[in-house]
Amino acid sequence: MNDSAARSMPMSGDGPERTERTDRTDRPNQLNRPDRPDRRDQPRHRPRRRTVPRRTVVATLAAAAGATALGACSVPAPPRRTTPTADPAPGMPIASSRRAQLMQILAHPDDDLYFMNPDTQRMLDAGVPLVCVYVTAGEHDGKNHIPGNWDVPADKDAYSSARHQGLRQAYATLLGLDRFTDWTKGVATLRRDHQAEINTLTNGHRRVELIFLNLPMHTTRRYMAIPSLWQDRALGLHTVVAKDSPLRRTVPYDYDELVDVLVGLMERYRPTVIQTLDPDPDIQHSDEATRKKDSEQRGYSDHADHTAVASFSWAAMVRWVAEATEDGGRVPGFVATAFRGYYNRHWPKNLPARVLQEKAAHLVPYGGDPSWECGNPSGCGDYNVGGVRPLTNKKGWVRSTHHRYPGDRPVVATEPDGRLAAYGVLGLRAVRWRETEPGGGEWGDPQDLGGGPLAPALGSAALKDGRQLVFGLRFAAIGGHGGPNRREVVLLEQRAPGGGFLAWYGLGNPERDDDRGRRIGVPVAVAAPDGRVHLFVRNADKGVSTRVRNTDGRWDRWRDLGGDEIQDGLTTVVDGAGRVHVFGAGRDTVHHWAQDVLGEDVAFKPDAGSGLPAPGGPLAALPTDDGGIELYYRKPTAAGVIAVRAGGAPARPRKERFDGYGPLRAAAAPNGPALLGKDLGGRVQLRVDGRVVTRAQGTEPLDSPALFIGRSGATAIGMGADAHPWIWSPQAGTAG
Repeated sequence: MNDSAARSMPMSGDGPERTERTDRTDRPNQLNRPDRPDRRDQPRHRPRRRTVPRRTVVATLAAAAGATALGACSVPAPPRRTTPTADPAPGMPIASSRRAQLMQILAHPDDDLYFMNPDTQRMLDAGVPLVCVYVTAGEHDGKNHIPGNWDVPADKDAYSSARHQGLRQAYATLLGLDRFTDWTKGVATLRRDHQAEINTLTNGHRRVELIFLNLPMHTTRRYMAIPSLWQDRALGLHTVVAKDSPLRRTVPYDYDELVDVLVGLMERYRPTVIQTLDPDPDIQHSDEATRKKDSEQRGYSDHADHTAVASFSWAAMVRWVAEATEDGGRVPGFVATAFRGYYNRHWPKNLPARVLQEKAAHLVPYGGDPSWECGNPSGCGDYNVGGVRPLTNKKGWVRSTHHRYPGDRPVVATEPDGRLAAYGVLGLRAVRWRETEPGGGEWGDPQDLGGGPLAPALGSAALKDGRQLVFGLRFAAIGGHGGPNRREVVLLEQRAPGGGFLAWYGLGNPERDDDRGRRIGVPVAVAAPDGRVHLFVRNADKGVSTRVRNTDGRWDRWRDLGGDEIQDGLTTVVDGAGRVHVFGAGRDTVHHWAQDVLGEDVAFKPDAGSGLPAPGGPLAALPTDDGGIELYYRKPTAAGVIAVRAGGAPARPRKERFDGYGPLRAAAAPNGPALLGKDLGGRVQLRVDGRVVTRAQGTEPLDSPALFIGRSGATAIGMGADAHPWIWSPQAGTAG
């Protein structure tokens, strides 16, 4: 989101018109020095933190205790604070804990229910404690519209309170309790002497905490308050005090204070999983009437508050890691997941009926009803989204759950001695886990490979000599305060098979403009039989860009392959003739890029997807014995999997017995293709040797496990809610 988008946004997306919810370079660069066997004796750059005196924020406060200050003010801009930055050099110690803790950071009350479920629900059901941090008060215009009566008085403090009550009702039901169960209310003391309301509810070993920072959505001078706070060094805000809150006074915030408060909460709770919204939403050009109807910021497919709060959240994660590792401290052991927001409006829906009904059911107690007796005089929920409206709203936000950075977590390779190696992102840094012994199913401690801050998913490819290439999407700069926001693709190349690595190497960005460069996707790569490595990313135009590593190790320039618009989550495969193929999920069909002849450039095949059914999300692909490629995917809203032939006129899709939802993985196995995914209850399931088995124990899985075929047969390797990898090999009896 650029500054003009934030400043000119006339709609909040949380207003009465809605009925569901309201709300470069081509020249490579080195990121660090080559890795060292032991870096403790080497001098390490430690970012210096410069203390900036807290500036005076002039605002008009109501004289009565508990009154809400709605104004914002600008003062002469102070020098930009020198923010702690990530050290990309490898070799840092990593904090380890098997205690799972989920933290999610939201812009508005209900963002979690719309965009993060069913992932959140699955972890709660598994007993993972949850803390939700809501940055804004969600007060919008203060009108809690009752269906059939749109002429209601504005009361921002009351509307904020009603939305808080709706969250309490929703999470009580998520914990298996009556929606009107009493919560413990209190005041949490945060960094810089800030305070926030905290609500706590437990049911046996399960626990939910709701923390309301309650910054305003709008002010008298800046309609979009949080986006302006992200951009403007000279802006200060005062919080809203919701009615029926234990808080009695407003609190001032500036940019650094909000980042520090989020860092302090991370340090206090030590989450192993952090869930945020999308910091870099897709470019979306809509006419003004459509944009307002869709409640989106100008030029991008999301609410401006979502983007700003996600940016604050990622800046806070970077600062948390930087602070924790000063003076030789340990990297916090957490994984991050970002979720798409209003993006869901523009793409095929990906939740089958059973999962959708379960997700939407938890929005019913959030929306509430004015006839309910919930004990909150300000209202029993957000009536704007009550009843069946989450399912009937044409925007369809509830009907999908999309990750911003899709891909295997972790990526898996085989070491020369037969052990498995798993590469993932921990504490925003690349790490490698190794099996303690070949086929043992146990992982050793993570080895820090540096390179951060990185997006959650990595790409990988293996060279002919067995050396691994690991690719990441790096937050080269994530600075509000009018500072730069840059993303770049980076590479980690192994020195020798199974050994150490060269220095991180910057591969730039296919987009030369920083703002467009933020929109690129997760890098994926594949090694061709001719020794070249093909790297692909979804670009800002929603097509595919590529860069190729030649046999001498040199990379050519970025090229735009064009093609029709696709979702992120590219699939690469090499066919029996050695030709490289890339597939992406379009709106109406599958889109295909490929080589005609081994060694030629990959190009878009405009007719290759003709006749293929529309996919609901990323695909899995396998080469066939006759030189073709078979694709496996789910159609929109479907639970079942189909298999279709890629390229040319496909045969009639074949139905596969593998109902579920979410991404699929496929691999060639001795007795036919193996499939990996999640069942309708969110459990990992594997189809191998013609039968479907379900992972029934072990830590709660995150995102997309990887599928590996080895000596133990079909093996699933994934990340758990405790930020540790797991292995599940049904044929070998490894439970995970």
